[in-house]
Amino acid sequence: MLYVICGPPAAGKSSWIAARARPTDIVIDLDRIALALAGPDAPPWQHDETLLKVAHRARFAALDEAVKHRDQVDVYLIHTMPSAKALARYHRLDAKIVTVDPGEQIVRQRVRDMRAPGMDQVVTRWYRQRKRLGPQTVSRQASREW
Repeated sequence: MLYVICGPPAAGKSSWIAARARPTDIVIDLDRIALALAGPDAPPWQHDETLLKVAHRARFAALDEAVKHRDQVDVYLIHTMPSAKALARYHRLDAKIVTVDPGEQIVRQRVRDMRAPGMDQVVTRWYRQRKRLGPQTVSRQASREW
């Protein structure tokens, strides 16, 4: 099964996956990929533009291969704000799309406490897109009891 985990920065997407994924499952997370490709002592969330280009290519390649194996293992993909085109592809792959969103106030506080200042703009963009597109863009909304 392919699970596409969406949500704003610092919402708990990685924690949601960590609570569910087995050791044999595949987790495709751009931050983890970028960190694996970065030099020593690289910051965990604020990546250089060149590094991100390489990490995005690696993510696309990983997803292309992983979906071939989704009958044997679960594949978890973190995709903060998928485009309509990406969502259409995920639906064609029969993905379960999950939104992790503990609420804008909580997310903004976490970003202030744990992330680079520029991430606040991503949070704003995520909530604007969410309001514009509405919850119909996801098939299941993650709640706190998950």
